[in-house]
This record gives sequence, C-alpha cells and structure tokens, in this order.
Amino acid sequence: MCRGIRINFQNIKVSFKRQQLLFFGAFLLFALSLNAQVKSTVDSTSIKIGAQITYHIQVETDSTNLVVFPEGQTFAPLEMIESYDVDTLKNKDKFNLVKKYGLTQFDSGKYTIPRQKVLIGDKTFFTDSIQVEVNNVVIDTTKGLFDYKPIIAVEKSGGNWWKYLLITLLVLSIVGFLLYWFIWRQKPLSEEEKIALLPPYDRAKLALKALDESHYLEHENLKDYYSDLTFIIRKYLDEKVYDRALESTTDELIDRLNLLKEGNQVDLSKEDIKNLESILKRADLVKFAKSAPDVELAKLDRKTIDVEIDHVKEALPEPTEEEKLLDEQYREEQERKKKRKKIWLTVGISVFLLLATLTGLSLKYGFSYVKDTIIGHGSKELLEGEWVTSKYGIPPVTITTPKVLKRTTPELPEAAAKQMKLTQFSYGSLIDGFQLVVATTTLNNPNQGQGQGQGQGQAKPQIDINKSLEASLKMFETAGAQNIITKNEEFLTPNGAEGVKVFGSMDMPIKGTEKFEKGNYVMLGFASESVVQQIMIFHKEHDVYAEQMVTRILNSVELKEAEK
Repeated sequence: MCRGIRINFQNIKVSFKRQQLLFFGAFLLFALSLNAQVKSTVDSTSIKIGAQITYHIQVETDSTNLVVFPEGQTFAPLEMIESYDVDTLKNKDKFNLVKKYGLTQFDSGKYTIPRQKVLIGDKTFFTDSIQVEVNNVVIDTTKGLFDYKPIIAVEKSGGNWWKYLLITLLVLSIVGFLLYWFIWRQKPLSEEEKIALLPPYDRAKLALKALDESHYLEHENLKDYYSDLTFIIRKYLDEKVYDRALESTTDELIDRLNLLKEGNQVDLSKEDIKNLESILKRADLVKFAKSAPDVELAKLDRKTIDVEIDHVKEALPEPTEEEKLLDEQYREEQERKKKRKKIWLTVGISVFLLLATLTGLSLKYGFSYVKDTIIGHGSKELLEGEWVTSKYGIPPVTITTPKVLKRTTPELPEAAAKQMKLTQFSYGSLIDGFQLVVATTTLNNPNQGQGQGQGQGQAKPQIDINKSLEASLKMFETAGAQNIITKNEEFLTPNGAEGVKVFGSMDMPIKGTEKFEKGNYVMLGFASESVVQQIMIFHKEHDVYAEQMVTRILNSVELKEAEK
C-alpha cells in the first residue's frame, strides 16, 4: 500500500514538471511571436566614408494598432541624414509596415547601430543592434601625389542676420507709414470742415445763400423753409449773444434779448427785437399750426433776417484783449487735445500690434523661447552661439563646446604631484549655473601600491574608473551640495571609446543665502592603463537650453589612445 502511494506521488511530480515545461514552452513561443513583429536590417554592413546605409524597420501588426517609429538622431554613432515615409503592405488580416532611414558616418571604424525603440499600441519593442564597418577611401598613389594647396583666406560668413534686420525695418516702415497716413497726416479739409472753421457771421451768411439755392419756395414747402431760416438766426444768436438760444422758446429768447438790451450788453434797437419776434412767431405758426403765409412774405422775412444778422454783429461790443487771449488759449487747448488723441491712438495701435506679434510668435515657438529671445538668457545665447571643436589634454579629448575651455589646472600637493600629472580645462562655474570641465590625469607609476610580488607575464592592474568618479562627486559635496542622487550606465563615444556615465541631480547652495536650488550633472569617465579622462557638466534644473547643450557636447566626445 505504501509503495503504491509513493508511485502515485512520483506520477504527480512528473505531471507537474510536464506542466512547467509546457507553460515555459508556451511562454517562449509567445515571446518569440512578439519579437517577430519587429525586424531590422541594413542594405550593407560595409561602406566607405560618407556613403549611405539604408536601415529598415519592418513591423507586422493588426490595422487597429498605432505604430510609432523612432525619430531624431537615435542612431548614434551613425548620423541620420534622411527619414523616408512608411510603406504599408497588406498580408491577409495583418499589415506590414516598413520604415526606412538613411544613415552615414564620416570617420572610419567599426560601429554599432544601437537598438531602436518601436511603440506598437501600448507595448514597447526593441530592434536588434547591428554592426557596420566604415572603410577609408583607398588612394591610388600610382598616379602620383600632388603638393599641398596654399592657404586661402576665407571671409567669415556673417550669417543671415541682415535678412531679419531688413524684414524688421521693412515691417516697421510699413506700420509707420500707415500710422502717418491715417493719423498724423494733415488731411485736406472737406467743404463742411472748411465752413465749420469760419466765424459765426460768415457761416450765417453762407447758410442764407444755401437757403436761397434750395427749392423750398418753388414747391411751397414753407415749413422746412422757415425751420432753416429760424435755425440760422438762432444759431448765430446762440454763438454770439445768448448760449441757450437754440433750446429756448420764442418768448424766452425775446425776453433774454430785452434784458441784454436793458443791461447795455447788446446795443439792439427795439425795432430789431420786434422784427425778430415777428418772424420767429410766424415760423412757430407755420411749423406747429400749419399756417401758410404768402411766398413773397417768406422772401421778405429772409431779407429781414439777413439785415438783422448785420445789426446783431454791429450791436456786439468789440472783444477785449482778455477775451481774445481766452479765445487763443481755447484754440491752443483744442489743438493739444487733438494731438494727445493722436498720440494715444498711435500708442494704442503700436501696443496692439506688438502684443499680436508676441502672441503669434509665442503660439508658434513657445512663450518661454520668445521671452528668452527678447529679454535674454545666458544658456540660450551659449546654445545659439558659435561653437568650437578642440582637443584638450594628452592624450587628447576632442570635444565641441559653446566656448573655448581655459586651462584651470589646480596645484597638487607635493606628494600627489609625484604620483600623477593633472591637466584641467573648464568654462563657467557652479555659481553661474553652468560648468564644463575636461580633466586628464596621468599616473607616473600606475603599479605603485599594488605590491612587489607580481611576476613577469602578469597583467598590469587597471584603474578603477568608478572610484575616480566617486572622488569627483566628493568635489560637489565639498562645494556644499546636498541630496546628491547618482545613476550610472555604460557610455560609448562616436569613435567607439568605452567609458562610464554617471548622472543625476543635487541641491546646490545659492551664494549669499541659505537657500538651495536644484541642479543636474553628468560625468563621463574613461580609463586606460595609466590615464584617467573625465568630463563633468553641471547645469540648473529645468534649463532646456542647457539640456540641449549637454546632449550636443556628449555626442561630440571623441578620445584618442595614448601612445605606448
């Protein structure tokens, strides 16, 4: 009985193992099926310098999945020179998508095209890395060699700044011309404006002539005729005698004229006032009681009004010097008001155009970019300035930087100077918010301290680059940095030099305060048998221009091995 139980237990174990194998096999097939969705190939693995490689990424997927191919310079150390459109082929119930890229390299050597990330739906896939070889162009020396060409002086290109300046001046000229033409230009006066500038007496006489040229009496339109006639005399009286003549009734106006006469303010005769009263009351009857006087009487009233205007002018006293001065001041004030109105209108239109331009540029390029362009930003000026490619140290580190690095080699203690030689080049500082340092350390005796028991044929000890980078991090701590977060990964330069990349963030103290600000750093370390080469970059957090500079600097680093 016991034996039977043991046999059954073994069968159970065998069955369980079989299930594990089946599950593992199914998982492996599933994984292979996923990987099979993305393939990468090149049309050639060996080219000459400057020739083009066509890199293919092939994806097989359902039509419902969104596929996102890599974009930008993700093929370093090779350079992407062209990105072709996606070709789509239907294969039964699936689609085959083929994306092509044109890649090249201008330095000879063996390079590895890194794995490329492809997004299919909500999953991420990676292509395989591919090795390619870039060969030098063979020179046929049998045809003879030519002498070096003499140095030719080339004028430095000034860029396209003059085009932008010309466009800016042209736009400002157009805006200025429009403002002058529609606001500041002395426009020719219309007939109505010319009449409005005349004295009240002349305007009243011209109004009477215009009434004579009307056809009211020919059509016996006495109502309109008397309305215009009485408006002419009331308007003249309103401007020269009584400033409420237009809104007063006939009785009120006549009473006011009598009061002015009694006060010796207007030298009008009783007959003149009586004539005006008679015509005004007749006009009221025509306008409101539909009275219809004879046309000849209307003509006589027009002549009477003409005479009374002359009498009112004669009755008015001559203006004093003070009144003339007040009139002159009034005209000057009116001119100043017109000028202020033009100024405010010009300023308003200019501000509107400026805000509209800034809004349009902000929508296209982003507000921060436009603000930094106008106000200025140190990192932006460095990024968009003229960069320099140079070699620093021995063996040289070739690097492209926004400014030429200056030698800043610190003095080493006597004991350290006997063991190593340090050369350092830098730009900026931690206080400035951006710092770049290139340092090369050569050990005078790399085997010192390794013991004397090594025999011939044993490998020489290698420098631990990680410890060197840790020592560099302590420099930040010495400068007062806190909360240093460190990450590291392998780093490969465009010419194939292998090193270590240490990067992360830290809190740096603000000079003169007790506050801290966030900063990011990147350090590259390369070690050979007796040489340590380091590149350190620090910048403020969220500085997008500095981040672009860091990417450009890291992509330019090239090393040359020391001569043995």
